Amino acid sequence: MKALVICAGGGIGDVLLATPVMRALHARYEDVVALTAPAHREVLSRQTMLADVWVDDRNFAAQARRIGAAHFDAVVVTWATLRAAALPFAARLPIRVGQSRRLYSRLFTHRVLIRSELGDRTTHWTQILLDFARALDCDVADATPSFPIDDAEHAEAERLLREHDVAEPFLLLHPTRAIASIRARWPTAGLVALARSLRATTGAALVVSGTAADAEIAAEIARQSGGISLAAKTSLGTFGALAARARAVVAMDSGPMHVAAAVGAPTVGIYALQSDVPDRWAPLGRRTATVRANYPCPPGHRKETCPDFACVATLDVPRVLSALSGLLAAQAEAPGT
Repeated sequence: MKALVICAGGGIGDVLLATPVMRALHARYEDVVALTAPAHREVLSRQTMLADVWVDDRNFAAQARRIGAAHFDAVVVTWATLRAAALPFAARLPIRVGQSRRLYSRLFTHRVLIRSELGDRTTHWTQILLDFARALDCDVADATPSFPIDDAEHAEAERLLREHDVAEPFLLLHPTRAIASIRARWPTAGLVALARSLRATTGAALVVSGTAADAEIAAEIARQSGGISLAAKTSLGTFGALAARARAVVAMDSGPMHVAAAVGAPTVGIYALQSDVPDRWAPLGRRTATVRANYPCPPGHRKETCPDFACVATLDVPRVLSALSGLLAAQAEAPGT
């Protein structure tokens, strides 16, 4: 049997957190194919449970014909839009699982009520997404997202560390989230203070990561803290390889934070805004911790509307250091470490 997973929206973290759904379906369906946005192919092309990854880069009619010609037995739509709901309907797939309470929900044969719509703020998003797979009697005991790294990515990470004279063990700091790249000013003062304290308290070298859009921010933090910026110099896979080598990763709530946790790095996730939902979006892995918001954000200051991100500018560095210390202590006490 064959199943299709349409996971074409959201960010890196949203797609990565959907990988347990694909793993659950693979226990029942011999071939599982993912349809995703071009930007997310790198996340899914490495997933061993997938028979193939398709990119949603065709017009509607051509994409529907392609889906129909593959004769899938079922489809799960984890990120519902009108297009995502209409494609398997137009392709006449017999079983179509998707979100309820939407204008297009009638296009699905199995409709799943998202728990967060009932006020649930504590169930992790991976479990919410697995409800779609459970509609087809598919499930997994371990809902940790997967992010395999290949030999070339490990080799590239090693080359970058050698080229920039980064001594191991090192700490990896990812100081941004996606919203930072479209804001004129992402405050760096609190992050510089954090970077300096990370170096001072651990004695480890510090590597600052980021995308090309984050390069200026990362360079400023590295310059003022004595760290090294590798922003814009790594692919997502190479970032994962760096995280796997790091003594620990400290990251703002972001896709790279989820990648770091998925590869097994001790990961501290920082949730600075009161509107963040750490229980739902916490990093999942063997060694993770979260630092929750304590800055008194005014009502209505969400990541999309916040004018100044004062919570980042006044980051509570001691709380982050305490969370990191707890992770490293637990790691030291664990057998075989």
